Amino acid sequence: MMMMKTTVRRLLPLRFLSTGAPSSPPATRGPRLDPGPLSFQDPGAFRVKSTKELLRALAVFKFCSVPLLVNNCDKLLSVARGVLGRRGLSLLLRPFVYAQFVAGETEGEISRSMTKMADLGLRPMLAVPLEEDLGESTGEQRYEENMASMLECVRLSHSNAWTTDPMMQLKITALLSPELCVKLTELLKHQTSVDLEVLLRGLNGEPIRFPGLDERENAHLLCGLRRLNTIAEASVHKVRVLVDAEYTYMNPALSLVTMAMMKKFNQGGVWIWNTYQCYLKESRGLLQEALDVSSREGFSVGVKLVRGAYMDKERRQAEKEDRPDPVHDSWENTNHSYNGNMELLMDLISQDPQRCRVIIATHNEESVRRTVQRIEELGIDKEGGSVCFGQLLGMCDHVSLTLAEQGYAVYKSVPYGSVEDTMPYLVRRAQENRTVLQGIRKERDLLRLELHRRMRLGRGGR
Repeated sequence: MMMMKTTVRRLLPLRFLSTGAPSSPPATRGPRLDPGPLSFQDPGAFRVKSTKELLRALAVFKFCSVPLLVNNCDKLLSVARGVLGRRGLSLLLRPFVYAQFVAGETEGEISRSMTKMADLGLRPMLAVPLEEDLGESTGEQRYEENMASMLECVRLSHSNAWTTDPMMQLKITALLSPELCVKLTELLKHQTSVDLEVLLRGLNGEPIRFPGLDERENAHLLCGLRRLNTIAEASVHKVRVLVDAEYTYMNPALSLVTMAMMKKFNQGGVWIWNTYQCYLKESRGLLQEALDVSSREGFSVGVKLVRGAYMDKERRQAEKEDRPDPVHDSWENTNHSYNGNMELLMDLISQDPQRCRVIIATHNEESVRRTVQRIEELGIDKEGGSVCFGQLLGMCDHVSLTLAEQGYAVYKSVPYGSVEDTMPYLVRRAQENRTVLQGIRKERDLLRLELHRRMRLGRGGR
């Protein structure tokens, strides 16, 4: 039988129109929220939190709401490290910012955090804090070490009883140099179609030659594809791997590699997912093209739908290169883009739940409400696995806990590792998400209301 040639035809032009042992059983659950209409106004969502956790969250959110501190937190950390030393800095941050946003360092710490999360009805999406940008490439040995860390993440996600449907995040630039991804993106600009079979052969470990790359670059590409294949083979039928989007100057290459992985591993289920950034003007075209290619080639698609976190850098880069701004002109346009893409996916899932899965990864309450409304209108099974929700660990708990109490699958993005390893990751996330951090006033108000309620009752905690 002749093998079908796998090509991506319109995808590229569209891209450039703009711009250990199982854990012990969970402890007894705390008080459950009363079921009722979906609302994110009730401070009762935080009754499952200890008073210590409420106070820590209030302190951290107060810090994060000051732009001057967020914008300069990397410099502040550098000064603190110089004064206190690494150990002193770790002791300072561990009970504060680290405890709010990181699961822990050892398997025991991670397991305790995840068991508590599962007890609240939330699911973990583990994230190894590994990534690179231009000028940060570290060589093949480091990429091999990163692969080993991600394989450990697969093991942690699968071998513990935190959830029956675990997820993890993966950044391709932890396994393949950003410089090569940028060069691949430049090459793709001049091609009207790309043969995915080239990348599929690389995933299978066969020698490949990608047009436009020299011998050394092709060798590195092959090594990167082998690393990705190793992780995918370890995770398939065990852990769903969500590939993160990054910057527009490398995203086309990242998406092409991810599409090849989907073609290979998403035949009997949705194990490899790609991320679509709805603050980009081209996001609808990219999403629709991915759906068209998957339908034509016969594989399922996993979609992580986000607004996006790199707006400031994307705009500065576009201005520097004298090219059109790839980001939507207004917050309202981004909201329209996100909600429109969500509705496209809901309609598709209602017709064929096996063709696509989506995680609505947002802290935006209106988008969450709209999604829930569409799920109900279209009769989508909220326990069927086709639609789930996602937020960051330590943030937006009033949304996460309310959704979980209503029976929806809710994942929290969970970084883990030492203070030294996770702080650069958290600093980058904080600066990329500064608009989100500055908009957490409502969550702070709800935390205060719950704290005041306990004070009125004369309670020091649960």
